[in-house]
Order: sequence, then structure tokens, then C-alpha cells
Amino acid sequence: MSYLATASLWMIPLIVVFILVYGTAKKVPTYETFVEGGKEGISMAFSIIPYLIGMLVAISMFRASGALEYVVGFLRPAMEAIGVPAEIVPLAFIRPISGTAALGMTSDLMATYGPDSFIGRLASTVQGSTDTTFYVLTVYFGAVGIKKMGDALKVGLLADLVGIVAAIVMVTLFFGGSAS
Repeated sequence: MSYLATASLWMIPLIVVFILVYGTAKKVPTYETFVEGGKEGISMAFSIIPYLIGMLVAISMFRASGALEYVVGFLRPAMEAIGVPAEIVPLAFIRPISGTAALGMTSDLMATYGPDSFIGRLASTVQGSTDTTFYVLTVYFGAVGIKKMGDALKVGLLADLVGIVAAIVMVTLFFGGSAS
């Protein structure tokens, strides 16, 4: 086994032991603090469940209604005209909404076109260069009770757009045109 593999196996247990020893040395009641943190985690999980359910219902309705396919069909000619494969468009729309759905789409694109194809590389890069903006806003803002999230939504979606454009530019520069 290599040094790096051994180090990675022991890293988390060593961090946990370090935190426990450090906390005990500082006279912090480590077990009680751990239990209190667990209680807070459970109460936070229960408080975000309504936000998660609302988001999942909205995603399901968006996909089941055919709205995603309509938008993709509308944008397909323009995307193909600038050399972006139309197969990436659904991923670009779903990624800010749902990480799981986007991962499923990325896996499907990899299985269909191969991981070393232009589409496979572009899908991987889009997956890694954008975030699940709506999930982040729903869960984290909902957990702390922030109701006004308009500016954060605009900035998050702008960052997603920049990530998608940068992914297209970088993959095109490094791996050539849109040939599959």
C-alpha cells in the first residue's frame, strides 16, 4: 500500500482523536458537546424537511410537465449554431436545480458518448464547475430562516452561467471542437 493510501486511511480517525484530545486539554466537556451538536443537527434536519419537499416537488413538476424539453427544443438551433452540443443543454438547466438529476444526466451522457468524447468531457466539466444553486438556497437559507434570497439567487445563477460558459470554452480549447 502506498504512503498516500495509508495516510488517507488514517487521516479522519487522527483528526477526530486530535479534536477530542485538544478539547479535553482545554477543559471542554467533549462528550456533552458532541451530544448537544447531535441534538442541534437533528432539529435542523427536521426544520429543513419542508423546504426539501417543496424543492423536490417543484423539480418533479418542471420535468414532468415537459417544460424542460420545450426550453431545450427552443434553444437547440442556437446552441448548435455556436458549436455547443445540444445534448449538454438539459444538463446546463438541471444542474442549478438538482445535483442528483444532473449526475444522472452526466452518467447517461458518459454511457452514450463515452467519457473521452467531447460531450463526455464537457458534461464532466459542467458538472464540476457549477453548483446546485436552488438546493443551496432552499436548504441553507431555509435552515437559518432567511426569506429574502433574490440577490443570492441572481448571483448564484450568474455564477452557474459563468461556470457553464467557462466549461464550454475550456473543453473546446483543450480538447478541440464539438465532434463526439
